[in-house]
Amino acid sequence: MRSPDAEVVVVGLGVFGAAALWQLAAAGVNAVGVDQFTPGHGFGSSHGGTRMFRTACLEHPDLVPLARRSGQLWQELALAAGENLFEPTGGVLIGPRAGHVVAGTVAAARRHGLDVEVWNAAEVRDRLPRHAGIGDHHAAVWEPAAGLIAAEAAVRAAVRVAVGLGARALTGTRVTRIELVAGGALVHTADGGALRAGRVVVAAGAWLPTLLPAIPLRVLRVPITWFRPGDPADADRYGLADVPVFIRELDDGTCVWGHGVHSGGELKLGLEDHGGLLREMGPDGDDRQVTAADWAPLVRRLGVALPGLDPVPSRAAVCMYPMTPDRQFVLGSPGDDTRLIVAGGDSGHGFKHATGVGEVVADLVRGAPPPVPVAFMHPDRW
Repeated sequence: MRSPDAEVVVVGLGVFGAAALWQLAAAGVNAVGVDQFTPGHGFGSSHGGTRMFRTACLEHPDLVPLARRSGQLWQELALAAGENLFEPTGGVLIGPRAGHVVAGTVAAARRHGLDVEVWNAAEVRDRLPRHAGIGDHHAAVWEPAAGLIAAEAAVRAAVRVAVGLGARALTGTRVTRIELVAGGALVHTADGGALRAGRVVVAAGAWLPTLLPAIPLRVLRVPITWFRPGDPADADRYGLADVPVFIRELDDGTCVWGHGVHSGGELKLGLEDHGGLLREMGPDGDDRQVTAADWAPLVRRLGVALPGLDPVPSRAAVCMYPMTPDRQFVLGSPGDDTRLIVAGGDSGHGFKHATGVGEVVADLVRGAPPPVPVAFMHPDRW
């Protein structure tokens, strides 16, 4: 039997895989990362210029400890990379006081003792005048610790720091199959070769269902859009101080998310779940062109909630969301077979947690107990 090429092979160097490679290398594990593209590419789920960071996570009560730890690790990565990867802007969650966004955020903050402020409708109107249509039944939760992560730069930094710590990164190498064998795993590649390792971490994002079809994931096509003020003279009125990182639940139940001008004079804005109109796409598909039909549901709501913007986006792109049935991540070993660890299913809210996920992966590889709750993300929960 030939000797292994590494202790661990990490398949996929999007944000989950890049963070895992960094944490494995930092722990002294001999690791190789493999990706069909170059880290920081725009074909998967880890691009878009910026990603929101917040700790008051309403998606699951046990996500707050992971978010807190991830925030610490983002700072560590930035220091190790010598780059400013995180911009603390503060963030706000707005909506009907009894709606899931505000009520869920307040519940998460109270349960975990987070530093937040709750504003009534009058305070929201006074502090955030760019947000229109704030009814008396609305409220907001302000989280000072929220901010923006530089998306592509963060992925590239994690891989670069990992390589500096002794990891290897094989780019332009497509993985076609994972084979579990005695004593470890074989990672087969499109060129006919295979990497042997004691363990394999599959963090392939939208390609995860291709490699591990037993994991129940749908890959959803998500348009992402940037807008400019309708009057160029108003650009200074839509900065991050005026339109900080936000999620806003509207009275029709849909949620607009985004942030004010960060660079290039543009606001990044989107509609959660695209108003229920998301459709599935193959990760290798060519359905990446964005048309007026993609941004129309968002623009209709912006006219009411955040008026004054040009209704035609200044640019647009497509991101892919690997979505699980319960919208939580997949993190752990299927069947508790420690030769294989899965880290994926970001379900549209995973980027901010990536550094914490990477640390959990490194702990699982080394047989150490993770520092945060992870049982609710186990791949066997269905």
